[in-house]
Amino acid sequence: MPPALAQQQGGPPPAVLVQPAEMKPIADQSEFIGRVAAVDKVELRARVKGFLGPRKFADGDQVKKNQVLFTIEPETYQAAVDQKKAQRDAAMAALANADMQLKRAAELLRSNTGTQVTYDQRLSEQLQAKAQVEDASAQLRDAELQLSYTEIKSPIDGRVGRAAFSPGNLVSPDSGVLATVVSEHPIRVLFPVTQRELLEAKRNSGTDPEGILVRLRLADGSIYQEKGKIDFIDVTVDAKTDGQIVRATFDNKNGVLTDGQTVRVIIEGEKVPTSVAVPQAAIAQDQSGAYLFVVNDKNVVEQKRVRTGVSRDGLVAITSGLQAGERVIVQGQQRVRPGMTVNPSVAPPAAPQK
Repeated sequence: MPPALAQQQGGPPPAVLVQPAEMKPIADQSEFIGRVAAVDKVELRARVKGFLGPRKFADGDQVKKNQVLFTIEPETYQAAVDQKKAQRDAAMAALANADMQLKRAAELLRSNTGTQVTYDQRLSEQLQAKAQVEDASAQLRDAELQLSYTEIKSPIDGRVGRAAFSPGNLVSPDSGVLATVVSEHPIRVLFPVTQRELLEAKRNSGTDPEGILVRLRLADGSIYQEKGKIDFIDVTVDAKTDGQIVRATFDNKNGVLTDGQTVRVIIEGEKVPTSVAVPQAAIAQDQSGAYLFVVNDKNVVEQKRVRTGVSRDGLVAITSGLQAGERVIVQGQQRVRPGMTVNPSVAPPAAPQK
């Protein structure tokens, strides 16, 4: 029997659950697909040729700046350093002798017992000896530099990946990447945003992009606990997509985010507007648009045409047609019609959505 007819025949008023419309902050959010990128990423390569010595790390270790990760057998390069050092010492001895010969020639010239030709010759020999010292010193520095390349160090703090070569392998500058070190804290996320979406986000948060909060949804649907901040917007727009690359930075002390990982980026204004909000279940639609039922102070049902806004966490923002405090029917709408008297009960609080 229809509810209206049952009520006309003296049946009890139908029971419904109501909930007062409340003023609540509901953020306007947008989601984008982003990719995690390390702030610093270094590919370790051999700069000299030789056999790899014992490895100084385990795959996945946290490493420090200037920590030795690979070694190349140094004996050949140490011998070259010793040889160049001996050549420099010999050149310095020759220079010392040339200095004495020049000094003696100068004294003889002043006492008129020597000739100008002899002095000029000794000066030339002294200048040549200086040049030989400089050349030998340069060769020594180069040999010492080559020797230093036998220790491959991490230039940054970070986490080292899998080693591509085992000890005992012959490596050279042509061998490719030995291992990669990435800095994971802090870490960045890059995502493309269209011009329209970027303008709307700026309008909601003000002109400063730093006023936009950024959150991440991980692959399992959970929300990453740390909030990020936009610190860079690309200076050019992709003509094909009308988008710009936006970069946000996050703390990553727990190492949840990994370089190259795909995430969903959620952006919203830092200042969340407050709106009249009702549960999603209270809203119905027909050809005229959205509506809901409220119960007045006489427990009589009224239909309200409303305009809806942002939906978030089971709530819908009502931009017009409803006032805060009005009792909205959230369960039992199918049994009522406008003008009916009902028996309202307050609905229990909804469990928070994760």
